[in-house]
Amino acid sequence: MKRFLSFAFLISLAANGQSYAPAAGIAGSTAMEPSSPLFVAWATGATVERGYVNKANPSLVVAGSNRASVGVPENAIGPATGSIVSLGDEGSAILTFELPIINGPGFDFAVFENSGPAFLELGFVEVSSDGIHFFRFPAHSETQTTTQIGSFGTPSAPYLNNLAGKYGSKGVPFDLSDIPNSPLLDKNTITHVKIIDVVGSIDPLYATYDSFGNAVNDSFPTPFNSGGFDLDGVGVINQATLGVQNPSRKELRLYPNPASEKFYIGNLQEAALVTIYDISGRMVFQKNIQTQEGIPVSELNKGVYIVEIVYGTKKSNERLVVH
Repeated sequence: MKRFLSFAFLISLAANGQSYAPAAGIAGSTAMEPSSPLFVAWATGATVERGYVNKANPSLVVAGSNRASVGVPENAIGPATGSIVSLGDEGSAILTFELPIINGPGFDFAVFENSGPAFLELGFVEVSSDGIHFFRFPAHSETQTTTQIGSFGTPSAPYLNNLAGKYGSKGVPFDLSDIPNSPLLDKNTITHVKIIDVVGSIDPLYATYDSFGNAVNDSFPTPFNSGGFDLDGVGVINQATLGVQNPSRKELRLYPNPASEKFYIGNLQEAALVTIYDISGRMVFQKNIQTQEGIPVSELNKGVYIVEIVYGTKKSNERLVVH
């Protein structure tokens, strides 16, 4: 989210009329690779309700159907590999998980689509803790709404927030803290994630709107059997634990966490190789350390990192927030 961007970078975006994280590969982007060590699990179940290949022309038939037909729901299960299920105009998919997603530090899960940066297909994201009541992330599109983006046009990532697909084939992360609190939503027991295709039309007859009442302008029409949002997977970053921890077991812990200057590894009783990965899975630090040695993080950008600790024959991955 915006809090992960540096103040200077925010000023730069504001000067150019852009409010949100830029495209993948540009400084400040929050795009995620499916191989990122931040992912601890993936969706284990999927149901799909297909939308039309063209909402403005429901009778249009492509490949034997007037609804999107590429892929099967099972393609959205497990890690994102490029095998997708197409949702069609305003189609939707509901993903379930072996263990609930929780509202932990930083981003909590990420949604993967399969498009490239020159052809974005967007989706709204909702969550539920009971499978009945769904709550949408407050999405925002700053894309102009005077001219329709064509079938092979695309919006730009810096104008989009809390919309799946803004990074093409890279994962778009979501933070449950962004959703307003409700007695009907337990943010520490998220059992269902729902993705709903953004139609992309600016015509009020067919448009879908962001949380600010703006029509979301993206590629339209996409009259293909692969039209609409192409769901590739949902990766979990913060997950509920299974069972009860043994209180007598000394688990490694990072402190202080969040950290701004340096952190230490509690309960580490021997030398270790410490490797730190950023949100995309890129290694940003590696060093052999001693048991009480502090590890500097003042040069790292604010955000969430995975700290891999290899000691003896054991390996542990711990989450660290740098602020």
